[in-house]
Amino acid sequence: IPESGHKYYLQFSTEDYRTGEDAGNCLATVLFPKKKSRPVVSIKCSHTKDQKEIQEEDNKFYQRIRHQSKPITANNIPDSYGNIEPALEPLWALAVAGSSSIMWEKSTETLGYFLAQVKSVRQWMRKDDFVEFDYTVLLHEMPTQEIISCHMRLTWLPAQPLKVKHFCAPEGHGAEQGSGAESGSAAGPSAEKGASF
Repeated sequence: IPESGHKYYLQFSTEDYRTGEDAGNCLATVLFPKKKSRPVVSIKCSHTKDQKEIQEEDNKFYQRIRHQSKPITANNIPDSYGNIEPALEPLWALAVAGSSSIMWEKSTETLGYFLAQVKSVRQWMRKDDFVEFDYTVLLHEMPTQEIISCHMRLTWLPAQPLKVKHFCAPEGHGAEQGSGAESGSAAGPSAEKGASF
């Protein structure tokens, strides 16, 4: 699009993260603006997985987190052999969802990112209904093969978008300013103004 940038039209299928079952099809448009800014994404998906079943799974995980007497902590997900303990899979899934908003913000037409590993995760005990976690994640940058370390603070309540604050510092480079505050979900990320942490 002259003066604006390149716009892409995509059609793709999705699958359930845990089971690998077909989860629906999506149509999306992605505009990479000529000026350096995050991609503009519009997406519509048809879901084949029962939304009630998804909400029940979310609530089960949420209740387990809320009734912890001590904060949940973990390191190196997956481990050096690529394995994820079943008890840690929900923490990995939250990291996947949260880091997707960072990847969306940092991606360009020539750079993409994948979540390589959760180096550490720690739960914050809250008095309200939200659950909150601090993550340190490693993102694999393609095609440069660099590994970028990011700190994320995730705040979540079932049936609401995941709130993400982040700060990334590429290895071997100076610190890079983070986002302030982001909200993201499978329904699509949306920017939210807020202070850095």
